[in-house]
Amino acid sequence: MSHASAHLERALALCRDWTIPVLSPVTTGFLGYLHVLSGRIAEGLSTLQQGEKDAESSGLALYHSRLTLWLGEALMRADQLGEALAQAERALALTRERGERGLEAWALWLLGEVASRREPPEVEIAEDHYRPAQALGEEFGLRPLVGHCHLGLGKLYRRAGKREEAQQHLAAATSMYREMDMRFWLEEAEAELGELA
Repeated sequence: MSHASAHLERALALCRDWTIPVLSPVTTGFLGYLHVLSGRIAEGLSTLQQGEKDAESSGLALYHSRLTLWLGEALMRADQLGEALAQAERALALTRERGERGLEAWALWLLGEVASRREPPEVEIAEDHYRPAQALGEEFGLRPLVGHCHLGLGKLYRRAGKREEAQQHLAAATSMYREMDMRFWLEEAEAELGELA
């Protein structure tokens, strides 16, 4: 990921040097999200917040929904669940308003993730978001999203003591991640399955 980070930092510098405001917010967003996925949550959160400010000040809708989603996920990973929920709801409203069905599915997934991380987990609310996210993911061929929905449901059911349902979803997630060669997520799904042993 450090290779990707270096390229994105260079691209962002070029956007600023050459005054290309249309690409600056999205490049900032990609860089921030990369930081989040690399475990550099605080840095990623700060970068994504800057990207969203840049997008709003530019008045351009390009990638705005995606930036909103990424910021919501960063807030969730930073355990700021109240702010993550507000951001996810905002992302859902934006995607529906703009007819961005694939991103709508990701917004629903994020809402499911936030509900499942509550103490105690909000099982029914999480299910009410994961299931339509999964259905849209299947409709549009978004296999990583479908895998994430299975993983989310598996983790949710494990925490809620629903062992059989947890095992079914975690097995599905493990199989999908293996087929897609998504090693990071495969390890997480296998670790969750191990918790059931």
